This record gives sequence, structure tokens and C-alpha cells, in this order.
Amino acid sequence: MSSRTANDLTQFIGREPERLNLEERTALAGKWVALEMYSPATLPARRIEAVGESPGGCIKQLNERGLDARVYEFSLCGSPC
Repeated sequence: MSSRTANDLTQFIGREPERLNLEERTALAGKWVALEMYSPATLPARRIEAVGESPGGCIKQLNERGLDARVYEFSLCGSPC
């Protein structure tokens, strides 16, 4: 795994989780990601909006960007299959 992938987690912001390669998925293993919750009213794109060591870290990032953390779900990334 390149050190850039492992150290620069901000590169995943705006990316679709399904389109990450194995190296990128490995870099996210054990990290929390925030994805906007599905709503028929908004039909959000499935994109990573924050990456952190905890849900609290993701919430902090969302707040810093002026986003409402209440409309996001937080998922722990597991090891790639």
C-alpha cells in the first residue's frame, strides 16, 4: 500500500465506496465513513463525505464543512474481501 493512500484519507471524500480499488479499501479498513442517508425526497448520491477514526471524528468533519450530520449514516469499514 502506498503511503499516500494510507496517510491522506481526505482523498476519499466525494468518492463512491463501490468504486474503490483493493488498495484504497485496505487503507479505509478500521476507519469510519459518513454517507448521506437515503431519502426518496433527496435521492442522494452514494458518496463518502467524511472519514475518521470514530463517528465523532466524521461528525466534526461534516460540521466543519457546514453539513448537517443528522442526515448522514456512519459505517465502520471492514477488511476488504
